[in-house]
Amino acid sequence: MKGIAGKGVFLPEKEGINKSILGFLKTLLEKYVFDGIMVPMRVPAKNSYAWVLVREPSLIMKASPLAPVMPVQGAKALKSLTRKGKGTLNFAVLMRPCEIRASIELTKLNQIHPEKITLMSIDCPGALPLSDYIQNPEEGEKRFEALFTGESWSDETSKPVCQICDQFSWQPASDLHFGLMRGQKKGIFLISNSEKGQRVLNEMKLQASESVSEWKKSIEDLTKKRQKKREKRFEEVQTMAKGFEPLLETFAACIGCHNCQSACPICYCRQCYFNSTISRPDSDFIFQKAEVRGGISFPMDRIFFHVGRMTHMSLSCVSCGLCSDACPVSIPVAEVFSYVADQTQRTFEYRAGESGEDAIPITRYRMEEIQGVQNIVHQAEGAMSKDG
Repeated sequence: MKGIAGKGVFLPEKEGINKSILGFLKTLLEKYVFDGIMVPMRVPAKNSYAWVLVREPSLIMKASPLAPVMPVQGAKALKSLTRKGKGTLNFAVLMRPCEIRASIELTKLNQIHPEKITLMSIDCPGALPLSDYIQNPEEGEKRFEALFTGESWSDETSKPVCQICDQFSWQPASDLHFGLMRGQKKGIFLISNSEKGQRVLNEMKLQASESVSEWKKSIEDLTKKRQKKREKRFEEVQTMAKGFEPLLETFAACIGCHNCQSACPICYCRQCYFNSTISRPDSDFIFQKAEVRGGISFPMDRIFFHVGRMTHMSLSCVSCGLCSDACPVSIPVAEVFSYVADQTQRTFEYRAGESGEDAIPITRYRMEEIQGVQNIVHQAEGAMSKDG
């Protein structure tokens, strides 16, 4: 948590975490700090959540600072509001850390225009698997409430990828962070991280005078636990993702629905090769291919799709887990992609969404990298000449 401010604004928890946060957001609207605030809100059927841009102060109290599930990634919803440019409204959005990071990546890819947006992040205990939640939404609400307000966030009922997330708290690229104090001193720390964040505190006439050291230590302790669990889980996932045969077995049940692609906030291309007529041919071609190969379903096509997607977006993957939520055959897509993304981003010394200043490595080249590429080519040529 390098770079975090040493002090913040402490808001005592009076009526519970949710009402305290929503009360603060309501005051922001009442004082016209923002024209609107984008937050998750439970749908009338009470079996899911939708992103809503709220302008009426009284309506904000019906929202949820964090929804138990993630039917739509927040960055994807934010992209839909800015797809035609920055607009005229000055609004804020309260999102999970992984959604903040995805928003930063989409900003770098010119999919989000952030000029009039204030990004607000919040400590996140994780989200429930969508398939579990929809079986019994009311029970899911109770489980998440217990997790969100509890002393420990080591609950095994959250999504597998959430259980190993080590970036669940303060984000360098967010403007204002809601740090949740658990234990004896319950409350919320407001931590400014930019001029936009400081503007919010100034408008509300709030002074960042309280030390955040106790909160910071609790987050660091939990982060270390998550990292150990992450390393252990990645050792298991490696056996599922390293090499052709393991990949073939991992994605054997794939039905080619491309739901994982549709749910992913990073897959934004208007025309994707895997959805093109070349990749999805007509029935005549399928039967001709089947006659030659002796089957209807071709595993190589499935592997080509998943490996192609990994290659395309692993540098920007934020491990939000939406791909696994969307999979109808329960393939652990998120854990495999998180493992591959972790390896890719380490190689390029890059962390997706950590900073708005760092370009995605494949979109910008440094002059010193040319020599590195030449060295790789020369080494490969030398190895080939020895084999020859």
